[in-house]
Amino acid sequence: MAAPTATIDLAAALVTAPVPIGHWLAILPVAHCITLGAVLLMVRAYPRLQACLAISGLAGLALMDAALLAKVTAEGPLTMVMGRWLPPFGIAFTVDLFGALMAFAAALAGLAGGIFALADIGESGRRYGFFPLLMLLMAGVTGAFLTGDVFNLYVWFEVLLISSFGLIILGSERQQIDGALKYAVLNLIATTLFLAGVGILYAVFGTLNMADIAGKARDIGGTAPLMSLASLFLLAFAMKAAAFPVNFWLPAAYHTPRITVSALFAGLLTKVGIYALVRVMVMLLPAERAELSLVIALAAAATILVGALGALAENDIRRLIGHVVISGIGNMLAGIALGNPGGIGGAIFYALHSMVLMTALYLAAGEIGRRGGGFCLSDLGGLYRQSGGFTWLSLVLFLAACGLPPFSGFWPKVMLVKAALDSGTWWLAAAILAGGFLTMIAFGRLFLLAYWRPAPMVLAPSKPSWRTGLPLAALTALTIGFGILPERLLALSQAAAAGLADPQAYLHSVFPQGAQR
Repeated sequence: MAAPTATIDLAAALVTAPVPIGHWLAILPVAHCITLGAVLLMVRAYPRLQACLAISGLAGLALMDAALLAKVTAEGPLTMVMGRWLPPFGIAFTVDLFGALMAFAAALAGLAGGIFALADIGESGRRYGFFPLLMLLMAGVTGAFLTGDVFNLYVWFEVLLISSFGLIILGSERQQIDGALKYAVLNLIATTLFLAGVGILYAVFGTLNMADIAGKARDIGGTAPLMSLASLFLLAFAMKAAAFPVNFWLPAAYHTPRITVSALFAGLLTKVGIYALVRVMVMLLPAERAELSLVIALAAAATILVGALGALAENDIRRLIGHVVISGIGNMLAGIALGNPGGIGGAIFYALHSMVLMTALYLAAGEIGRRGGGFCLSDLGGLYRQSGGFTWLSLVLFLAACGLPPFSGFWPKVMLVKAALDSGTWWLAAAILAGGFLTMIAFGRLFLLAYWRPAPMVLAPSKPSWRTGLPLAALTALTIGFGILPERLLALSQAAAAGLADPQAYLHSVFPQGAQR
């Protein structure tokens, strides 16, 4: 009878004890986004004020996530329990290094997109809710990265999906409605599968708290249908991440909205699917991930090659970059399939790199469209003569997407290839290298046609604007910085991977006295 008494005493202690001030950082970014979104909705009749508040709020979100990352790096995972109910009964926000890194990268991408939107989204788009929907999107993305509860991960998926539906149809053009339909159908199917998986998970474990599940999964693996559950989650999250063979919706949808929206989607939404896949398959169901490793590796190789070949075949720059997004998802899946420290660390590093780079690539595509008068490669040319600075900036982004040194895309590919060779999976390493080579050809073609060849018509002079130049320059500087000085991000990625493989610190944050049911 001692164990129940100890649990009750601990519950009483947690309910009455004051919450450390630093733990409020776990929920502050999400509360900030939701509150600011409501405020922006109330001032929608004042577009200039709305824009100022939104950019200030996005900068504040980046500072909050930076503070959260610093605290987690210094002190380890932290937990904030809603309503002061003892886990696993209460809803918990539990932030480890993996979640904090992803949230901070998302905030940087969101801030860059918000600044670019000042030039890309007109007064009509602001009145129809661009900035409130952007803050709601950031709330969903950030909440997904910081939650410690599987059902609430589903809830935050719903939040970001609702806001993304609004953003993709902003403008109500025919192609936007068509893209939104394709986007909605596949994502709603994935969400339904996710919800079914959540129900089975609760039936098996009697809890939805991630720390509680991680502690129990190793004990009941042979007595529960965990392989079926892992397969269901794999399919659901692969659809959300646009992995092969359920990747066709992304290039059919991401080129239809405003370029700022495309940039935010490419940088954030597919990475939430990868985050959920890593969290569930690596931390919660590691034995099942190992059993499914060959399936995941085959899907990863196919995703890399299909994405790269699709980029070679495209004539629209936005669709070309959409295929590059898909190819990058394959690289992250490869790390999950390998499952060793190098593979998971490489997948995390690649996800962080991709959030910054894919946002920047779409913003650069927006500048190409503005300067060249369209997005069709066969109609473009002469951009080098028009702006040498923008040409060099674009070239850096193209080389980073190919995984060439000395830019940020080089190091995660080195980690992934090494991890694949160490595990004897040479064909997966070959697929990663082949994907990079094909991507280099695709971007080389883009550069030669859009920048190097003479313009088919006289291009009108393009005035530089800080609204477009600042976010592009900042994201490019990050790409260069993480390539030249990768040590810190490498260390953080490897530490995050170690925390997922051995989640004792995560469990201790939720159950500080070992009071796990």
